[in-house]
Amino acid sequence: MGQNLTQKILAAHLVSGDLVPGQEIAIRIDQTLTQDATGTMAYLQFEAMGVPKVNTELSVSYVDHNTLQSGFENADDHRFLQTVAAKHGIYFSRPGNGICHQVHLERYGVPGKTLLGSDSHTPTGGGIGMIAIGAGGLDVAVAMGGGAFYLNTPKVVNVRLTGQLKPWVSAKDVILEVLRLLTVKGGVGKVIEYSGPGVASLSVPERATITNMGAELGATTSVFPSDKVTKAFLSAQGREKDWVELGPDADAQYEEIIEINLSELEPMVAQPHSPDNVAKVKDLGKIKVDQVLIGSCTNSSYADLMRVAGILKGKKVHPTTSLGIAPGSKQVFEMLARNGALADIISAGARILESACGPCIGMGQSPNSGAVSVRTFNRNFEGRSGTADAKVYLSSPEVAVAAALTGYLTDPRKLGEAINVTMPEQFLIDDSMILAPAQDSSSAEVLRGPNIKPLPIAKELPDQLTGTTLLKAEDNITTDHIMPAGSKVLPLRSNIPAISQYVFSGVDANFAQRAQEAGGGFVVGGHNYGQGSSREHAALAPMYLGVKAVITKSFARIHRANLINFGILPLSFVNEEDYDKISQGDQLVLPDIRKALIEGPELTLINQTTGKQFKVAHGLTGRQIDIILAGGLLNFTKASSR
Repeated sequence: MGQNLTQKILAAHLVSGDLVPGQEIAIRIDQTLTQDATGTMAYLQFEAMGVPKVNTELSVSYVDHNTLQSGFENADDHRFLQTVAAKHGIYFSRPGNGICHQVHLERYGVPGKTLLGSDSHTPTGGGIGMIAIGAGGLDVAVAMGGGAFYLNTPKVVNVRLTGQLKPWVSAKDVILEVLRLLTVKGGVGKVIEYSGPGVASLSVPERATITNMGAELGATTSVFPSDKVTKAFLSAQGREKDWVELGPDADAQYEEIIEINLSELEPMVAQPHSPDNVAKVKDLGKIKVDQVLIGSCTNSSYADLMRVAGILKGKKVHPTTSLGIAPGSKQVFEMLARNGALADIISAGARILESACGPCIGMGQSPNSGAVSVRTFNRNFEGRSGTADAKVYLSSPEVAVAAALTGYLTDPRKLGEAINVTMPEQFLIDDSMILAPAQDSSSAEVLRGPNIKPLPIAKELPDQLTGTTLLKAEDNITTDHIMPAGSKVLPLRSNIPAISQYVFSGVDANFAQRAQEAGGGFVVGGHNYGQGSSREHAALAPMYLGVKAVITKSFARIHRANLINFGILPLSFVNEEDYDKISQGDQLVLPDIRKALIEGPELTLINQTTGKQFKVAHGLTGRQIDIILAGGLLNFTKASSR
């Protein structure tokens, strides 16, 4: 029986375990990346481990999320990140150099390698043939120290592509179709592997758009083969030596196969407020659009923005619509400037934004109240834009620029002849904004600002967990719900006491105060709890507030792992109807918890308020039980290294 591509790469990096779906394995990590919203905490955790230098082939620290410097906090953290990188053998991508996933694809991604990143959209690297996985910062810190990354062996779903995209239809429409078919829960525990004759028609940036938004499926990662198209991209980046041909065996086996004919796809959007609420543009009618934003790690490549510039050339943005454009990297930005495309964009009336995540993470460009905003981003969760009642649609650059020109949600096929963009034979190469680590680390001083507070450490799990039900939440609670982003909150990411006051603030403004007054307690949730970003603050800050366990119908992968890492017990109802037997304010007890975790997969949960008791499952491996007992991964790692 032949191997699929996912199995080949995982097998080549296997440290322990067997590649049997659902069983825990450990893999070696070749590369890591962090970004500044999660990186500050990751490097504080790395320092706490006492490892003098990273033990990976390559580790890169990017600054791309918190570049809005409205106070000293972000600038201080940038300085900390630069100096801690210099001291510990990490490359540092300066503010303005671009979005981590775009830059890593351009300059560092290598087919067949493993990449672990403290950002949920790390699977972008799958567009170049990597197994690239998003994780919490603590998992990345352990990997930087040379530790393995643990995960359950994923099922592999084959998305077989045939045909070829028609004019005005793009890679964004491909992943929107996958989301329509599978939903935001459909990829949990799976890798989405693309194959078929249609793959050859997609450029590496197009493939990266598709793997990037695989995160919205809840998938472990997504991956494309490394072929002649990959070789041409790496050659144009001056990195042909990094290319290796990789693909599945002819008789490769998959748990599931989905067929998509690219020739049948049409321009689509994800409607508010979920990436899987997908519809064809032509079916939605005339919707007035107030704002259009083009960029993010999903659609900010050279090819994307050259196409946008070609459509805008000689035209003007509609007078009632604001258009903002953010090139994904300094490379893209400078190439647009040198070839005149940037002038066409500016002449049309677009607002040029920094090469950073910016409005995708709520850092600026919040739309007006009640606005309709069309964005080429990957998430449209309610309130994520910074405007609570805004309606955000996710689209391709083609649909976005059509809306900017007409002032309405418009099928771009109405604009006439499509703009064809060919990939350059040679990209502009200038890595001067990436700083190498110090050759003599002993001379490197780590500089810390006053906003960087000591890392909170959880205590060992007690014999019994008891407390109040602090919150009862619905399905699809995102990490944005748990720990909001945006320009007000993100600068506090290295100050857990301060940022913890915003936990669930958009859901229940009194949550933090109630949790502190109660001395902590429990959170109850529905399906897919913790979907979205990899931000471990959504586990770390609740831990600081005393949250002891989260009990749900089901979890999103990364958030569940983060809860374990910070000593919060993730539990699932054995019978989902028991969810209805708990109300906010009920007193819950998990008796003899240390013993019960070791003895079996199910625990008894007692609702002291109602007198009812029922079963909950922990689903933890032996290693994860040891982590929970120790009070989190940092305590466990320290104890294991003694």
